[in-house]
Formats: sequence, structure tokens, C-alpha cells
Amino acid sequence: MWGLLTVLAASFAATYMMVPWLIPRLLKAGIKGRDMNKEGDVVVPEMGGFAIIGGFVVGVLLAIALTTFNLVDVGMDLSLVLASLSTILIMALIGVIDDLFLMTQKVKALLPVFAALPLVAVKAGVTSMEFPLVGVVDFGILYPLLLVPIAITGAANATNMLAGFNGLEAGLGAIMCLTVGSIGWYFGRVEAVVLSLAMLGALFAFLSYNWYPAKILIGDIGTLSIGAVVASSVIVGNLESVGIILMMPFFAELFLKARSGFQADSWCEVKDGKLFCEKKSERYGWGRLLMYYYGGASEVKIVFTILIVEILIALIAFSYIFLDLFGVRVLGM
Repeated sequence: MWGLLTVLAASFAATYMMVPWLIPRLLKAGIKGRDMNKEGDVVVPEMGGFAIIGGFVVGVLLAIALTTFNLVDVGMDLSLVLASLSTILIMALIGVIDDLFLMTQKVKALLPVFAALPLVAVKAGVTSMEFPLVGVVDFGILYPLLLVPIAITGAANATNMLAGFNGLEAGLGAIMCLTVGSIGWYFGRVEAVVLSLAMLGALFAFLSYNWYPAKILIGDIGTLSIGAVVASSVIVGNLESVGIILMMPFFAELFLKARSGFQADSWCEVKDGKLFCEKKSERYGWGRLLMYYYGGASEVKIVFTILIVEILIALIAFSYIFLDLFGVRVLGM
């Protein structure tokens, strides 16, 4: 337990110290952009995900060192953790390329498949999954070759899609990592716990700079990395059903954005500190839908609403623990 908490603390400290060092350097390099949901020309540095991925790597490497040097018996499979780390770093690199060169939607949707290769190589996860009414289904070789790449690609693109508001991406990621880490700890899935806690610490630290009004924006390097961490954690921890539950708000975002042909942005008209989406025909995505529902809402109110929805979804996932405590067997556990 102490070893895992050390991982959390290390990733938090690394990211917290890295962000103020990173902000002036990003501005000097011209890696900045307008915060679109603010009145006036508010310019902030982008690609703050560098600090998140940096803190995450510090946390994971610390966990590996504690295990390798027998300082703390974390009890994890190093091959799974290293494969996951490789997948997440490849995804971060894809995010950097997208932030700098703006890849097309098709390329951005398909390129993450290659990030899954390290997990495919170590045959991460259990090939059999249990479904309601159907029972246990063994996917065999299709699990590592097909389902793992789909999971990595889908999760990364999903977390990149539900974005655009101060604190939203990091907040959603923190809720998902806390949920996966807690459930993984209860069921003894150490690899999932290490990955989740390392990202959780980094996201908590980043939120102190990214919450409204943001001093730095997360960038695709951050959003894609969050999705990769969540997907990798549920794969190596055999917690796929938990991951599917946590992704429900993102599935809803996918459905809403699909109605616009994935052309809709998260920002709209800003008046007196409130965001407005006055046309019913433009309600594409959670953000625009809430603007229309509230008749205009502050950015903080929109973010809080979405985070509360994700927390309620997370409570459904946490029911796995409560059911197990009462001796009720749950799917895939």
C-alpha cells in the first residue's frame, strides 16, 4: 500500500513542479492558442500534457524501481507495465504530432492502432470475457490482435473528443483513474493500480493549473495519453467491463458529435461570462447540449455538470465492490 501511495505522490510532485517550468517555455516557443470559451483574446500555452506524461512516467518508473530493487513488494508483472508504458508513450507521441501538425480525422482515428502493438506483443489481458445472458465468451487470438487495438484506439479518441473546457479533460481522467485504481486494488490487479495511480497523481497536480481560468491547456498529448492509460489499465487488469461503464458519457458524446459529421466544436457564443448555444439544431456534444438546456451557462457550470455525470457513472462501476462484499459474483471479476 505504501509503495502505491508513493507512486501517487511522486507523479503529483513531478507534474506540479513541471508545469510552472513548462509554461514560459511553451509561450516562448509559440506553442500557445486562444482559450476559445473566454471573452476577448485570452491566450494561454498549449500542450500542457507534456507535464502530465512526465509526471506519469516518474510514477511508473518509481514503481518499477521499487519492485526491481526489492524495496517494496508491489507485486506487479513488469512485462505488462512496461508494455503499457510503451503504448502510452507512443500515444503521447501521436498527440505531439497532432498538436503540432494537425492530423486529419481519419489519420488520428487509425494511427493509435499502432500504439497498441506493445500490448499485443505481450498478449496482455485475458481472452475470455463474460456477458449478461450470453455467459463466458473466449475470443482466443482475436482478443490481443483485434480487441486490444480497438480498445486503445477507441478510448484515446473518445477522451480526445469530450474536451474543450477548462479542467474537463483532466477532471474526467482523474475520476476514471480513481475508479479503475480503486476497483483494481480491491480485486488485486496491481498493474492496473500502478498505471491508474501514476496518472491520477499527475492529473490532480495539473488540475491546479488547468482549472478555470486555465493557466495552461492540456493539448492532444494529454487527452490521448489519458485514454491510453485508462484502456491499458483495464486491459492488463482484466477490468474491461469497468472501462466500458466509465466510457458511457464518451459514447454519448460520440453519438452527439456524429450527428454533425464530427465537425462541431465545443465552443459557442460568449456573453457576460456565459456560453450560449441558442439554435436547437446545433446541439452537438455535451457542451452545446448543456448550453442550450441551461439557456446559457458558465464554463465552470458546464464542466461541473459533466463531471457529476461521470461521478454517477463511476458509482455504478463501484457497485462491483459492494456486490462482491455481499458474495454476489460480478462479470469478469
